[in-house]
Amino acid sequence: MKKTIKILSGLFFLATAASAQETVYPAKAQKGLAFVKNGTVHVGNGTVMENATVKIQNGKIEEVGTNITIPADNVAVYDAKGKHIYPGLILPASTLGLQEISGVRAMADFQEIGDVNPSVRSIVAYNADSKITNTLRSNGILLAHTAPVGSLVGGTSSVVQLDAWNWEDAAYRMDMGMNLYMPSLLGRPGGRFGALFAQFFTQQGDPTKDALEKLEAVKNFFREAKAYAQTEQKVPNLKFEAAKPLFNKKQKLFVHCSQVKQMLLAIDFAKEFGFDVVLVGASESWQIADLLKQNNIAVILTQSHNLPTLDDDDVDQPYKAAAALQKAGVTFCINDDDPQNRGRNLAFNAGTAVAYGLTKEEGLTAITLGAAKVLGIDDVTGSIEKGKDANIVISTGDILDMKSSVITDAFIQGRKIVLDDKHKQLYERYKAKYNIK
Repeated sequence: MKKTIKILSGLFFLATAASAQETVYPAKAQKGLAFVKNGTVHVGNGTVMENATVKIQNGKIEEVGTNITIPADNVAVYDAKGKHIYPGLILPASTLGLQEISGVRAMADFQEIGDVNPSVRSIVAYNADSKITNTLRSNGILLAHTAPVGSLVGGTSSVVQLDAWNWEDAAYRMDMGMNLYMPSLLGRPGGRFGALFAQFFTQQGDPTKDALEKLEAVKNFFREAKAYAQTEQKVPNLKFEAAKPLFNKKQKLFVHCSQVKQMLLAIDFAKEFGFDVVLVGASESWQIADLLKQNNIAVILTQSHNLPTLDDDDVDQPYKAAAALQKAGVTFCINDDDPQNRGRNLAFNAGTAVAYGLTKEEGLTAITLGAAKVLGIDDVTGSIEKGKDANIVISTGDILDMKSSVITDAFIQGRKIVLDDKHKQLYERYKAKYNIK
Protein backbone atom coordinates (compact mmCIF):
# COMPACT_ATOMS: atom_id res chain seq x y z
CA MET A 1 0.00 0.00 0.00
CA LYS A 2 2.80 2.43 0.91
CA LYS A 3 4.56 1.70 -2.39
CA THR A 4 1.35 2.38 -4.31
CA ILE A 5 0.88 5.73 -2.59
CA LYS A 6 4.43 6.71 -3.39
CA ILE A 7 4.01 5.86 -7.07
CA LEU A 8 0.74 7.81 -7.37
CA SER A 9 2.28 10.80 -5.61
CA GLY A 10 5.23 10.74 -7.97
CA LEU A 11 2.94 10.79 -11.00
CA PHE A 12 0.82 13.63 -9.68
CA PHE A 13 3.63 15.92 -8.55
CA LEU A 14 6.00 15.14 -11.42
CA ALA A 15 8.49 13.10 -9.42
CA THR A 16 10.98 15.57 -7.94
CA ALA A 17 8.32 18.13 -7.14
CA ALA A 18 6.47 15.58 -5.01
CA SER A 19 8.76 16.05 -2.04
CA ALA A 20 7.66 18.59 0.50
CA GLN A 21 10.25 21.17 1.51
CA GLU A 22 10.63 19.26 4.77
CA THR A 23 12.57 16.62 2.82
CA VAL A 24 15.10 19.21 1.64
CA TYR A 25 17.74 18.81 4.31
CA PRO A 26 21.30 20.12 4.70
CA ALA A 27 24.06 18.54 2.67
CA LYS A 28 26.86 16.64 4.35
CA ALA A 29 30.25 18.30 4.81
CA GLN A 30 32.37 18.31 1.66
CA LYS A 31 35.35 15.98 1.90
CA GLY A 32 38.27 15.52 -0.45
CA LEU A 33 38.69 17.22 -3.82
CA ALA A 34 36.04 18.77 -6.05
CA PHE A 35 36.31 20.83 -9.23
CA VAL A 36 33.98 23.23 -11.00
CA LYS A 37 35.33 23.51 -14.54
CA ASN A 38 34.86 25.25 -17.91
CA GLY A 39 32.88 28.21 -16.59
CA THR A 40 33.29 31.98 -16.70
CA VAL A 41 34.45 32.80 -13.18
CA HIS A 42 33.43 36.18 -11.76
CA VAL A 43 35.80 36.43 -8.79
CA GLY A 44 33.82 39.16 -7.03
CA ASN A 45 36.63 41.73 -6.90
CA GLY A 46 36.21 42.85 -10.51
CA THR A 47 38.25 40.07 -12.09
CA VAL A 48 36.68 37.77 -14.71
CA MET A 49 38.29 34.50 -15.92
CA GLU A 50 37.05 32.78 -19.07
CA ASN A 51 36.97 28.97 -19.27
CA ALA A 52 38.36 28.68 -15.74
CA THR A 53 38.32 26.01 -13.04
CA VAL A 54 37.75 26.27 -9.30
CA LYS A 55 39.51 23.67 -7.15
CA ILE A 56 37.84 22.90 -3.82
CA GLN A 57 39.18 20.82 -0.96
CA ASN A 58 37.37 20.15 2.31
CA GLY A 59 35.05 23.09 1.84
CA LYS A 60 37.75 25.65 0.99
CA ILE A 61 38.81 27.13 -2.35
CA GLU A 62 42.30 25.85 -2.99
CA GLU A 63 42.95 27.27 -6.44
CA VAL A 64 41.27 29.30 -9.20
CA GLY A 65 42.59 29.57 -12.74
CA THR A 66 42.70 28.38 -16.34
CA ASN A 67 45.53 25.84 -16.08
CA ILE A 68 44.39 23.57 -13.26
CA THR A 69 44.92 19.84 -13.75
CA ILE A 70 42.00 17.63 -12.71
CA PRO A 71 42.94 14.12 -11.46
CA ALA A 72 41.28 11.18 -13.17
CA ASP A 73 40.03 9.37 -10.06
CA ASN A 74 38.32 9.96 -6.71
CA VAL A 75 37.25 13.55 -7.32
CA ALA A 76 33.88 15.24 -7.88
CA VAL A 77 33.74 17.25 -11.09
CA TYR A 78 30.98 19.72 -12.02
CA ASP A 79 30.97 20.96 -15.60
CA ALA A 80 29.89 24.61 -15.94
CA LYS A 81 30.54 24.89 -19.68
CA GLY A 82 28.66 27.86 -21.10
CA LYS A 83 27.67 29.02 -17.61
CA HIS A 84 28.79 31.69 -15.15
CA ILE A 85 30.37 30.98 -11.76
CA TYR A 86 29.80 33.57 -9.04
CA PRO A 87 30.53 33.96 -5.33
CA GLY A 88 27.47 33.21 -3.23
CA LEU A 89 25.35 36.33 -2.83
CA ILE A 90 25.02 37.92 0.64
CA LEU A 91 21.81 39.52 1.95
CA PRO A 92 23.29 42.23 4.21
CA ALA A 93 20.27 43.26 6.32
CA SER A 94 17.16 41.21 7.09
CA THR A 95 14.92 39.55 9.66
CA LEU A 96 15.35 36.18 7.95
CA GLY A 97 14.50 33.32 10.28
CA LEU A 98 12.97 35.71 12.81
CA GLN A 99 9.78 36.51 10.91
CA GLU A 100 7.88 34.15 8.63
CA ILE A 101 4.50 35.76 7.88
CA SER A 102 4.27 39.40 8.89
CA GLY A 103 0.52 39.27 9.50
CA VAL A 104 0.76 36.37 11.98
CA ARG A 105 2.08 37.47 15.38
CA ALA A 106 2.98 33.93 16.41
CA MET A 107 5.42 33.75 13.47
CA ALA A 108 7.36 36.88 14.44
CA ASP A 109 10.19 36.74 16.97
CA PHE A 110 12.31 39.76 16.11
CA GLN A 111 11.62 42.33 18.84
CA GLU A 112 11.65 42.62 22.62
CA ILE A 113 9.84 45.07 24.88
CA GLY A 114 11.84 48.12 25.95
CA ASP A 115 14.06 50.72 24.32
CA VAL A 116 17.55 49.48 25.18
CA ASN A 117 18.09 45.73 24.71
CA PRO A 118 21.75 45.17 23.75
CA SER A 119 21.80 41.68 25.28
CA VAL A 120 19.07 40.36 22.93
CA ARG A 121 20.64 37.89 20.46
CA SER A 122 18.94 37.31 17.12
CA ILE A 123 20.87 34.10 16.46
CA VAL A 124 19.19 32.07 19.22
CA ALA A 125 15.76 32.85 17.73
CA TYR A 126 16.81 32.01 14.16
CA ASN A 127 14.57 29.43 12.49
CA ALA A 128 16.67 27.33 10.12
CA ASP A 129 13.50 25.68 8.76
CA SER A 130 12.00 28.89 7.40
CA LYS A 131 10.24 28.42 4.04
CA ILE A 132 11.75 31.73 2.92
CA THR A 133 15.33 30.45 3.20
CA ASN A 134 15.08 28.04 0.27
CA THR A 135 13.59 30.69 -2.01
CA LEU A 136 16.66 32.84 -1.34
CA ARG A 137 19.00 29.96 -2.17
CA SER A 138 17.22 29.49 -5.49
CA ASN A 139 18.18 33.07 -6.32
CA GLY A 140 21.84 32.61 -5.43
CA ILE A 141 21.75 34.02 -1.89
CA LEU A 142 23.79 31.75 0.38
CA LEU A 143 24.48 33.99 3.39
CA ALA A 144 22.32 36.50 5.25
CA HIS A 145 22.73 39.01 8.04
CA THR A 146 19.75 38.65 10.38
CA ALA A 147 19.05 41.35 12.95
CA PRO A 148 16.55 42.05 15.73
CA VAL A 149 14.29 45.08 15.47
CA GLY A 150 13.86 47.63 18.24
CA SER A 151 12.70 51.11 19.11
CA LEU A 152 16.28 52.14 19.96
CA VAL A 153 18.95 49.50 20.73
CA GLY A 154 17.55 46.29 19.28
CA GLY A 155 20.33 43.84 20.18
CA THR A 156 23.03 41.81 18.45
CA SER A 157 22.84 40.42 14.93
CA SER A 158 24.61 37.52 13.24
CA VAL A 159 25.50 36.24 9.79
CA VAL A 160 23.97 32.87 8.94
CA GLN A 161 24.59 30.38 6.15
CA LEU A 162 21.44 29.04 4.52
CA ASP A 163 21.96 25.28 4.70
CA ALA A 164 21.55 24.27 8.32
CA TRP A 165 19.68 21.98 10.71
CA ASN A 166 19.41 24.56 13.48
CA TRP A 167 20.71 27.93 14.58
CA GLU A 168 23.96 26.46 15.89
CA ASP A 169 24.71 25.00 12.45
CA ALA A 170 23.55 28.17 10.69
CA ALA A 171 25.82 30.54 12.65
CA TYR A 172 28.50 31.81 10.26
CA ARG A 173 29.67 34.81 12.29
CA MET A 174 27.86 35.20 15.62
CA ASP A 175 27.01 38.46 17.39
CA MET A 176 29.11 40.53 15.02
CA GLY A 177 26.83 43.55 15.12
CA MET A 178 24.86 45.75 17.52
CA ASN A 179 21.76 47.42 16.08
CA LEU A 180 20.66 50.99 16.80
CA TYR A 181 17.38 52.24 15.36
CA MET A 182 17.63 56.00 15.02
CA PRO A 183 14.41 57.83 15.95
CA SER A 184 12.93 60.05 13.24
CA LEU A 185 13.71 63.75 13.40
CA LEU A 186 10.67 64.66 11.29
CA GLY A 187 7.43 65.97 12.77
CA ARG A 188 5.30 63.99 10.36
CA PRO A 189 5.50 60.71 8.45
CA GLY A 190 8.32 60.75 5.93
CA GLY A 191 8.22 59.96 2.24
CA ARG A 192 6.46 61.56 -0.68
CA PHE A 193 2.99 61.23 0.83
CA GLY A 194 3.88 62.41 4.34
CA ALA A 195 2.19 65.78 3.95
CA LEU A 196 -0.98 64.17 2.62
CA PHE A 197 -1.42 62.09 5.77
CA ALA A 198 0.02 64.60 8.26
CA GLN A 199 -3.46 65.75 9.28
CA PHE A 200 -4.17 62.26 10.63
CA PHE A 201 -1.06 62.20 12.84
CA THR A 202 -0.82 64.49 15.82
CA GLN A 203 2.24 64.61 18.05
CA GLN A 204 2.59 66.38 21.35
CA GLY A 205 5.69 68.49 21.87
CA ASP A 206 8.71 68.85 19.62
CA PRO A 207 9.52 65.56 17.78
CA THR A 208 13.11 66.62 17.12
CA LYS A 209 13.65 67.43 20.79
CA ASP A 210 12.09 64.10 21.81
CA ALA A 211 14.35 62.21 19.38
CA LEU A 212 17.48 63.97 20.63
CA GLU A 213 16.54 63.19 24.24
CA LYS A 214 16.20 59.51 23.34
CA LEU A 215 19.59 59.56 21.65
CA GLU A 216 21.16 61.24 24.65
CA ALA A 217 19.82 58.42 26.81
CA VAL A 218 21.44 55.92 24.43
CA LYS A 219 24.72 57.84 24.58
CA ASN A 220 24.60 57.76 28.37
CA PHE A 221 24.14 54.00 28.20
CA PHE A 222 27.22 53.62 25.98
CA ARG A 223 29.23 55.94 28.25
CA GLU A 224 28.37 53.74 31.20
CA ALA A 225 29.13 50.64 29.16
CA LYS A 226 32.53 52.06 28.24
CA ALA A 227 33.35 52.73 31.89
CA TYR A 228 32.18 49.21 32.73
CA ALA A 229 34.44 47.72 30.04
CA GLN A 230 37.48 49.53 31.45
CA THR A 231 37.14 48.19 34.99
CA GLU A 232 36.96 44.75 36.59
CA GLN A 233 33.49 43.74 37.68
CA LYS A 234 32.62 41.18 40.33
CA VAL A 235 28.96 41.10 39.32
CA PRO A 236 28.40 41.11 35.54
CA ASN A 237 25.84 43.40 33.93
CA LEU A 238 24.35 41.59 30.92
CA LYS A 239 23.58 44.75 28.96
CA PHE A 240 27.03 46.23 29.45
CA GLU A 241 28.68 42.86 28.72
CA ALA A 242 26.83 42.69 25.39
CA ALA A 243 28.20 46.13 24.41
CA LYS A 244 31.83 45.32 25.28
CA PRO A 245 32.86 44.12 21.78
CA LEU A 246 31.88 47.51 20.32
CA PHE A 247 34.72 49.23 22.12
CA ASN A 248 37.46 46.92 20.79
CA LYS A 249 35.85 46.85 17.32
CA LYS A 250 35.10 43.15 17.42
CA GLN A 251 31.53 44.23 16.79
CA LYS A 252 30.03 46.83 14.45
CA LEU A 253 27.30 49.31 15.24
CA PHE A 254 24.58 49.07 12.58
CA VAL A 255 22.62 52.33 12.66
CA HIS A 256 19.28 52.03 10.90
CA CYS A 257 18.37 55.43 9.45
CA SER A 258 17.57 57.25 6.21
CA GLN A 259 17.61 61.00 6.85
CA VAL A 260 20.78 63.08 6.50
CA LYS A 261 20.35 64.49 10.02
CA GLN A 262 20.17 60.97 11.43
CA MET A 263 23.32 59.99 9.57
CA LEU A 264 25.16 63.04 10.93
CA LEU A 265 24.21 61.89 14.43
CA ALA A 266 25.54 58.42 13.57
CA ILE A 267 28.87 60.00 12.57
CA ASP A 268 28.84 61.72 15.96
CA PHE A 269 28.50 58.28 17.61
CA ALA A 270 31.51 57.05 15.66
CA LYS A 271 33.60 60.03 16.72
CA GLU A 272 32.68 59.98 20.40
CA PHE A 273 32.98 56.26 21.03
CA GLY A 274 35.31 55.13 18.24
CA PHE A 275 32.71 52.65 17.00
CA ASP A 276 32.91 50.94 13.63
CA VAL A 277 29.62 52.32 12.24
CA VAL A 278 27.54 51.00 9.34
CA LEU A 279 24.48 52.88 8.10
CA VAL A 280 21.54 50.66 7.18
CA GLY A 281 18.90 52.04 4.83
CA ALA A 282 20.67 55.37 4.23
CA SER A 283 18.52 56.38 1.26
CA GLU A 284 19.88 59.95 1.51
CA SER A 285 23.51 58.87 1.92
CA TRP A 286 24.39 60.04 -1.60
CA GLN A 287 24.00 63.63 -0.35
CA ILE A 288 26.88 63.28 2.14
CA ALA A 289 28.97 60.63 0.37
CA ASP A 290 32.24 62.57 0.73
CA LEU A 291 31.65 63.03 4.47
CA LEU A 292 30.96 59.31 4.90
CA LYS A 293 34.19 58.52 3.08
CA GLN A 294 36.17 60.90 5.32
CA ASN A 295 34.82 59.23 8.45
CA ASN A 296 35.12 55.62 7.19
CA ILE A 297 31.38 55.03 7.51
CA ALA A 298 30.09 52.04 5.51
CA VAL A 299 26.60 51.88 4.00
CA ILE A 300 24.02 49.16 3.38
CA LEU A 301 21.76 50.72 0.76
CA THR A 302 18.06 50.14 1.21
CA GLN A 303 15.59 48.77 -1.33
CA SER A 304 16.38 50.62 -4.59
CA HIS A 305 13.13 49.68 -6.38
CA ASN A 306 11.34 52.48 -4.63
CA LEU A 307 10.28 56.11 -4.86
CA PRO A 308 12.79 58.75 -3.72
CA THR A 309 12.75 59.88 -0.11
CA LEU A 310 12.05 63.56 -0.78
CA ASP A 311 9.53 65.22 -3.10
CA ASP A 312 12.16 67.25 -4.96
CA ASP A 313 14.56 64.35 -5.59
CA ASP A 314 14.93 62.90 -9.08
CA VAL A 315 12.42 60.11 -9.57
CA ASP A 316 15.29 57.73 -10.40
CA GLN A 317 17.44 58.84 -7.45
CA PRO A 318 17.20 55.46 -5.61
CA TYR A 319 18.65 53.79 -8.71
CA LYS A 320 21.59 56.23 -8.89
CA ALA A 321 22.56 56.20 -5.21
CA ALA A 322 24.93 53.24 -5.53
CA ALA A 323 26.90 54.89 -8.34
CA ALA A 324 27.23 58.08 -6.25
CA LEU A 325 28.69 56.11 -3.33
CA GLN A 326 30.99 54.17 -5.67
CA LYS A 327 32.31 57.41 -7.18
CA ALA A 328 33.00 58.85 -3.71
CA GLY A 329 34.87 55.71 -2.63
CA VAL A 330 32.43 54.80 0.15
CA THR A 331 32.41 51.16 1.27
CA PHE A 332 28.87 50.04 0.53
CA CYS A 333 26.66 47.15 -0.44
CA ILE A 334 23.14 46.73 -1.80
CA ASN A 335 20.16 45.23 0.02
CA ASP A 336 16.63 44.05 -0.75
CA ASP A 337 14.32 44.86 2.15
CA ASP A 338 11.02 44.87 0.28
CA PRO A 339 8.60 42.98 2.59
CA GLN A 340 7.02 41.29 -0.44
CA ASN A 341 10.30 40.01 -1.90
CA ARG A 342 11.90 39.05 1.44
CA GLY A 343 15.33 39.43 -0.14
CA ARG A 344 14.80 37.38 -3.30
CA ASN A 345 15.38 40.33 -5.66
CA LEU A 346 18.79 41.21 -4.25
CA ALA A 347 20.64 40.48 -7.50
CA PHE A 348 18.12 42.45 -9.55
CA ASN A 349 18.47 45.51 -7.31
CA ALA A 350 22.18 45.35 -8.11
CA GLY A 351 21.27 44.97 -11.79
CA THR A 352 19.25 48.19 -11.61
CA ALA A 353 22.25 49.97 -10.06
CA VAL A 354 24.31 48.73 -13.04
CA ALA A 355 21.80 50.29 -15.42
CA TYR A 356 22.24 53.58 -13.56
CA GLY A 357 26.00 53.96 -13.30
CA LEU A 358 27.82 50.91 -11.91
CA THR A 359 29.71 48.47 -14.10
CA LYS A 360 28.51 44.85 -14.06
CA GLU A 361 31.39 43.71 -11.90
CA GLU A 362 30.89 46.64 -9.51
CA GLY A 363 27.24 45.64 -9.23
CA LEU A 364 28.27 42.06 -8.44
CA THR A 365 30.80 43.25 -5.85
CA ALA A 366 28.03 45.24 -4.15
CA ILE A 367 26.23 41.98 -3.26
CA THR A 368 29.27 39.75 -2.69
CA LEU A 369 32.69 41.04 -1.62
CA GLY A 370 31.36 44.51 -0.79
CA ALA A 371 28.70 43.02 1.47
CA ALA A 372 31.32 40.76 3.08
CA LYS A 373 33.52 43.78 3.84
CA VAL A 374 30.64 45.73 5.35
CA LEU A 375 29.74 42.76 7.56
CA GLY A 376 33.35 42.00 8.46
CA ILE A 377 33.45 38.52 6.94
CA ASP A 378 35.57 39.21 3.84
CA ASP A 379 38.39 37.16 5.36
CA VAL A 380 36.39 33.97 4.71
CA THR A 381 33.88 34.71 1.94
CA GLY A 382 32.62 37.20 -0.63
CA SER A 383 34.91 36.24 -3.50
CA ILE A 384 36.23 33.17 -5.29
CA GLU A 385 39.78 33.33 -4.00
CA LYS A 386 42.26 30.88 -2.52
CA GLY A 387 41.72 30.13 1.16
CA LYS A 388 38.10 31.29 1.33
CA ASP A 389 35.03 29.16 1.90
CA ALA A 390 33.68 27.59 -1.28
CA ASN A 391 30.42 29.56 -1.34
CA ILE A 392 29.70 29.38 -5.06
CA VAL A 393 26.73 29.85 -7.39
CA ILE A 394 26.44 28.67 -11.00
CA SER A 395 24.02 30.43 -13.37
CA THR A 396 23.09 29.88 -17.00
CA GLY A 397 23.14 33.64 -17.60
CA ASP A 398 23.97 36.99 -16.04
CA ILE A 399 22.98 36.70 -12.38
CA LEU A 400 22.07 40.40 -12.29
CA ASP A 401 19.60 40.02 -15.16
CA MET A 402 16.10 38.84 -14.22
CA LYS A 403 15.48 37.47 -17.73
CA SER A 404 18.60 35.34 -18.22
CA SER A 405 19.56 34.33 -14.67
CA VAL A 406 18.74 30.71 -13.85
CA ILE A 407 20.62 29.27 -10.87
CA THR A 408 21.47 25.64 -11.64
CA ASP A 409 23.89 24.77 -8.83
CA ALA A 410 25.02 26.21 -5.50
CA PHE A 411 27.68 25.24 -2.97
CA ILE A 412 27.92 26.39 0.64
CA GLN A 413 31.34 25.67 2.16
CA GLY A 414 31.84 23.18 -0.67
CA ARG A 415 28.57 21.31 -0.02
CA LYS A 416 26.35 21.00 -3.09
CA ILE A 417 22.95 22.06 -1.80
CA VAL A 418 19.46 21.21 -3.04
CA LEU A 419 17.78 24.11 -4.86
CA ASP A 420 14.18 23.07 -4.34
CA ASP A 421 11.73 25.36 -2.57
CA LYS A 422 8.04 25.88 -1.87
CA HIS A 423 7.56 28.17 -4.85
CA LYS A 424 8.96 25.62 -7.29
CA GLN A 425 6.85 22.87 -5.75
CA LEU A 426 3.64 24.89 -6.10
CA TYR A 427 4.60 25.77 -9.67
CA GLU A 428 5.00 22.09 -10.56
CA ARG A 429 1.87 21.13 -8.61
CA TYR A 430 -0.43 23.41 -10.56
CA LYS A 431 1.26 22.65 -13.87
CA ALA A 432 0.23 19.08 -13.20
CA LYS A 433 -3.28 20.04 -12.09
CA TYR A 434 -4.01 21.97 -15.29
CA ASN A 435 -1.92 19.68 -17.51
CA ILE A 436 0.42 22.47 -18.59
CA LYS A 437 3.50 21.33 -20.44
